Amino acid sequence: MPYMPGSGWQYDVPTSGSTRLPPDAGYGRALTNQGYGFESAVADLIDNSIDAGANEIVVHFLRDSDRILTLLIIDNGKGMDDSSLDAAMTVGRLREYGADALGMYGTGLKSASLSLANSLTVVSRTKRSRAAGRRLTAEGITDGFRCDTVEPRYAQNLIDRYDGIIAWHGTVVRWDQVRAFETVARGQSEQYLSKAISRLETHLGLYLHRFLARGLKLDIAVWDVGTDPTGQGEEVDHTSVEPLDPFGYTVPGKAGYPRTFAALVEGVGTVQLGAHVWPAKSKHAGFRQIGPLNERQGFYFYRNDRLVQAGGWNDLRSPEGHLALARVAVDLPSVPNDVFSLDVKKEGVAVTPAFTLGVDKAVDASGRSFHTFLADAESTYRDGAKRSEIIRKAVTAPGKGLDPKIKRIIKEELPEKSGEEPIAFTWESLPDDRFFDIDREENVVILNREFRDDFNDGRRGGANDAPVTKTLLYLLLENCFGLGRWEKTRADRIDYWNTILLASVRAQRERRERNAS
Repeated sequence: MPYMPGSGWQYDVPTSGSTRLPPDAGYGRALTNQGYGFESAVADLIDNSIDAGANEIVVHFLRDSDRILTLLIIDNGKGMDDSSLDAAMTVGRLREYGADALGMYGTGLKSASLSLANSLTVVSRTKRSRAAGRRLTAEGITDGFRCDTVEPRYAQNLIDRYDGIIAWHGTVVRWDQVRAFETVARGQSEQYLSKAISRLETHLGLYLHRFLARGLKLDIAVWDVGTDPTGQGEEVDHTSVEPLDPFGYTVPGKAGYPRTFAALVEGVGTVQLGAHVWPAKSKHAGFRQIGPLNERQGFYFYRNDRLVQAGGWNDLRSPEGHLALARVAVDLPSVPNDVFSLDVKKEGVAVTPAFTLGVDKAVDASGRSFHTFLADAESTYRDGAKRSEIIRKAVTAPGKGLDPKIKRIIKEELPEKSGEEPIAFTWESLPDDRFFDIDREENVVILNREFRDDFNDGRRGGANDAPVTKTLLYLLLENCFGLGRWEKTRADRIDYWNTILLASVRAQRERRERNAS
């Protein structure tokens, strides 16, 4: 009915017509500035791979000697045909998601990628379609949302390059002109990649820990196309991402935990709160290696088994040092509601007061209140603070070339020196009388390439091969790095260690040759 002016309050704003206003090409600037961090952007793309049914995913850094060229994410999911690729690359296109999907808004592929890179290419194939690809660039978006079609022969070539992962179906996402990569100075790419991969491994291990624990194979690899004459590239680093369970203790900090509390939340119903008390002074990676302890206490929200918030009290209370052992697992309701709102980067959940009010009154099956849990966590922390412990000497962290599982255990057992470059391991040509050498300026342990096959049963080893030998050398040599003056006694020790180890590796070679004959 027509609007009639009056003095009463209008509960609905009256309108007189409608006009369709398509987005201006300038919207591309907003799309490329969504505030994604590197780790959260990569995780968003891996969510797409999981939704596509992938059980094997590789995050692949490609470099050319000292330049970082590009980043690729390869999966063996169901893939996409031409029409599906067009839909995936359409900016602002809404799509329907299944109830158990990790995707939500349909913008992650474009916004996560173009927040960090000027060019996004997606190449894919299905069981019933040939390889096809599309490229979206920041320049193309401002030019009327132009999307380029990838040359079909290149699309097939890229799929074939990763035939170890993509057999009959799968997808390759490629980022070019990654802005962070282009700011890395000459001579700093090794250092940049080491830190970037460490942060990425921690983020993915934490936020996807339930999927990794169920068998998802997720690797991070670095290939150098400048060192391989064929141009195909040589693997120089490889990391298998392991689950970092924020509730992965063996024995709880207090008997009777974990406990489940039921919170009655208006507008949602009953929400289950899995309350955990960590052991005091735990060295477990899921406790110590996922961030500052004060920031990791509180709620851990999951959506369809994907962690979307790692710690924080969401206005229930402020973080306090004596609550560092308190963590609460919450699986978000599958039905739409107005209480829980997930941010687009999937790193935080906003809640209304209905949730905190429900938590405040939550009880477990025996009638114990949620506040009892907080008191238990605090008393466990205070009791642990009274106990004395042996303080272990800080060490320089292990770096590239050592198996990530070993590096994680070393981090759990030994405190790290701050500001020191990690100790890397590499195989190079050395004189016949040297089994190893050390480069104290670059923090590298160099092993004699002549003996590499002896530690890999005659096969070509990967970047993280010979784990026992490298670990023993790390423990032996760690205190040789970071020193000011190089003492003669240390140099002499390096010499006689070399003599003894050379004798042992040659004895091992002779034994292996006798067994083979």
